[in-house]
This record gives sequence, C-alpha cells and structure tokens, in this order.
Amino acid sequence: MTHAHSHTHDSHTHDSHTHEIHTHDSHDSHGEAEILDLDAQVLAEHLTALTGWLPVQAPPRRIVDLGSGTGTGTFALLDRFPEAHITAVDTSAAHLQRLREKACARGAEGRVRTVQADLDAADWPDLGSPDLVWASASMHHMADPDRALKAVHDLLAPGGLFAVVELSGFPRFLPADAPEDRPGLEERCHEASDRFHAEHVPHRGADWGPKLTAAGFKVEAERAITVDISNTDGSRSEAVGAYALGSLRRLRHSVAGTLAPEDLAALDRLLDTEGPGSLLRRDDLAVRTERTVWAARRTG
Repeated sequence: MTHAHSHTHDSHTHDSHTHEIHTHDSHDSHGEAEILDLDAQVLAEHLTALTGWLPVQAPPRRIVDLGSGTGTGTFALLDRFPEAHITAVDTSAAHLQRLREKACARGAEGRVRTVQADLDAADWPDLGSPDLVWASASMHHMADPDRALKAVHDLLAPGGLFAVVELSGFPRFLPADAPEDRPGLEERCHEASDRFHAEHVPHRGADWGPKLTAAGFKVEAERAITVDISNTDGSRSEAVGAYALGSLRRLRHSVAGTLAPEDLAALDRLLDTEGPGSLLRRDDLAVRTERTVWAARRTG
C-alpha cells in the first residue's frame, strides 16, 4: 500500500472527493451541494493526486462517475483524461443540474452526460461499456453494495478499471483542546456521528478490497491519503472556514438527538456566525481526514 501524507499549506485550488462527501440523508440538498463544492475546492490537489495515481493501461475514453454529486470526480477526471467522455450518475436532479452548469462554464458540455438514477433499483440505466468507473464515497450508500459491485463488474469493458474511494468519516477541523469551554467537543461529536452512521450507513468506512475480489475483480492497488491542511494560508482560509462551518452543521443534524446538552450548546456557539465563539473567528482551523482508494480491474 502506498501512503501519501500530504501536509499542504500553500497550494492553489481549482475545483473534490473528492467527495467528495456524498450524504443521501441530507435534509438540505442545497447545503449538501455547497459542501460538495467546498470539498472539491479545499481538497483539489489530493483528488488530482488520486486521479494521477490510477493504474490505467491506456487513457480511458469512456468513464462513468457513480454518485457524482456536483461533479467533484467528474471534473478531476476530465482534467486528467482530456480525451474522455464522462457519464455522471446521481439520484439528485439538483446536483446534476449544478454539474451541467459547471460543465457549460468550462466549455466541457460536449464531454459530459448526466443520468439521474437510483442505483438501488433492480435495473440500472444504460451506461454503455466504460473503460473506467469511478465511485467516490458513494458505494457505502448502496442498500446492497455486493450487488452493486457485481453490476459495475458486468458494466465495465474487459480490462476496464473500477476506482472506489472511501472516507474515514467526517473531517476534523478543531484542535483537541477546543473549544475552550468544552475541550474535546469535536471528538465527542464524531463518536455520536459514528454511532448514527453505523445504524444508517453501515458500509461507510468499509474495506472494499475483499468485496471487490468477491465480485470478480482483481484488486491491483490500494492507496491511503492522509490530508492535513492548515487555514493559515490566506488564500485558503476562507474556504477552510466555510468548509468547517458547513460540515459541522451537517454533523449537528446527525448528533443533535444524542449529544449531551452542554456539548450541543457549545456546538451551537461554534455554528453561530454572528456570535463571539463562531468557527469563522478562529485562526486555528485545519482540515484533517483520510481517504482510501482501491483500483480493481475486470480481467475477463
């Protein structure tokens, strides 16, 4: 396994993962879209590293992005493979509309097709016979991931590659001793969130290697990327703050019912953009997360 430990403070951002968080339990698709876009901006160079690492045998001409969201992976793959055409698949019409608008703004509308589909349905839409299928933080949302993996195997052209990107969970943003009145708050929020997702999204954080093998793939490579981005660089400070704010708002949605009242009150003080304890007033935020990618080939 290759471990890329990236401590980044001064890079230029362009468009995510990566997805790139893809949470279907959202009650706010607009808010989710904003987070996906910020994720793309803040983690752009890590996504570029992932797409550049993919062990393709030849540049793919036909790519499918499963669970595309607002286009995090789609546009990173378009940048990486300039001759490719991409079919972006998602359940959200709003996300696909935003993706199309981005494609038009880039002059890439001729290279992108969008398909709205529920991949838990018995029959998938016609997605062609792609050379590469990309699924970033989307496989864990499948009701039956093993069935979905087999469907991807059958979809791929012989010799084609399937890239599965998985998250370790929500990113961390605060120092361990923050906030001052409730040290360790973020870790307790994550523990509550992990309990929530263990019930509602049980495959999040899964080891996809054995599942890919069981579905008929040959797993060729696996890579873990550790992200640690400081907001001390002025050009990225605003994006990191907005990303932290949006992410912790979403985290609150899943933990509000189980968090101690004192912790919930402290979290709300962080999320109050007008208050003195606002996240946006802090100069010690960072983005810390891990993502793992598996590259699996259809051999026959």
